[in-house]
Amino acid sequence: MEEILTFEGCNYFRQRLVLATLSSKAVRITKLRKDEENPGLREFEAGFIRLLDKLTNGSRIEVNETGTSMLYQPGLLMGGTLEHDCSKQRSISYFLESLLMLAPFLKKPLRITLRGITNGPDDPSVDYYRLCVLPLLKQFIPDNELELKIRRRGMWPDGNGEVFFSCPIVKRMRPVFLMKTGRVRRVRGVAYCVRVSPSMANRMVDSSRALLNKYLPDVYIYTDIVKGGEGGKSPGYGITLIAESTTKVMYAGEAHWLASDNKLSAVLPEELGAQAVSSLIEEIVKGGCADSVCQVIPLLFMALGQKDVSKIQLGELTEYSTQFLRHIKDFFQLAYKVEGKVEELGMEESNGDSEDCVSRQIVSLSCVGIGFSNFSKGIL
Repeated sequence: MEEILTFEGCNYFRQRLVLATLSSKAVRITKLRKDEENPGLREFEAGFIRLLDKLTNGSRIEVNETGTSMLYQPGLLMGGTLEHDCSKQRSISYFLESLLMLAPFLKKPLRITLRGITNGPDDPSVDYYRLCVLPLLKQFIPDNELELKIRRRGMWPDGNGEVFFSCPIVKRMRPVFLMKTGRVRRVRGVAYCVRVSPSMANRMVDSSRALLNKYLPDVYIYTDIVKGGEGGKSPGYGITLIAESTTKVMYAGEAHWLASDNKLSAVLPEELGAQAVSSLIEEIVKGGCADSVCQVIPLLFMALGQKDVSKIQLGELTEYSTQFLRHIKDFFQLAYKVEGKVEELGMEESNGDSEDCVSRQIVSLSCVGIGFSNFSKGIL
């Protein structure tokens, strides 16, 4: 009888289902919000299950009456041209992260249209994935067909946004050696506004540029002003900043204001610009060859790579990434070699005064890939 991996609780729900799909192992998840007033799966989690069902053929999904327990037995990864309406409880990015992990291993190249919220309170924006994560993905998938396009913005809570994502398939992931972070050489970004004055975007650009130009001259932030029916019914504005290093490492910082329950106590765009710059600098200080939000993506591709050594340097591991390493061991019986060290920053500026120094945790992870092969690619 096939072994069924069992987990409890709703935490790391996507991780477990994505790794189950890639490893072709059945999972049972119990005690999904069992003790809460409204127990069971949420609408966005049910929507994620429906998305996996569209991506695969022959999946078996069983959910009990209360929604507090489910069994997922994955089928074959298929792909192709798809459409999916995402739940308004979470943004499109909630679904997009898992698509980035699965798309290279489908039978047919993925071309999918996602509809819902492009900029929400609980997830990174779609701009973050387009500007920061896709360049990282190209370290593993060097193909011009990799594309993420925002066709229509839809702010939280009403949504009505639309995003198009296309990804080629690969037979095997190549090993990588990402150990040099380099120095930040330029900053790019986008300031967007929906159903508010266009001056909001320009004010965010001016305030963030004024701060960033103190550190480097190469700063360019373009504006995306959505008018009338081109966006959703909800007003909002925000800014996403991306710093690129000399070794093409990307770091991101974001800030936004979203309408909520008719409470229109808007944040000044100058404040948002300053918040985004502060968030960006915080990410740069953390270091590593990947932004802290997307650490799990290179870790997965390293594990599934060819039977050769891959190595990456990251900043301090997030709780989400730490749990992901445990799940990799559960599903693929693969363990990473982890080496950590503490670096001191600011010695030159402080003239040796240790009180002015900033320390950061740097982690080096290495593994030998399991040699995961996309057999479908060879028979297309």
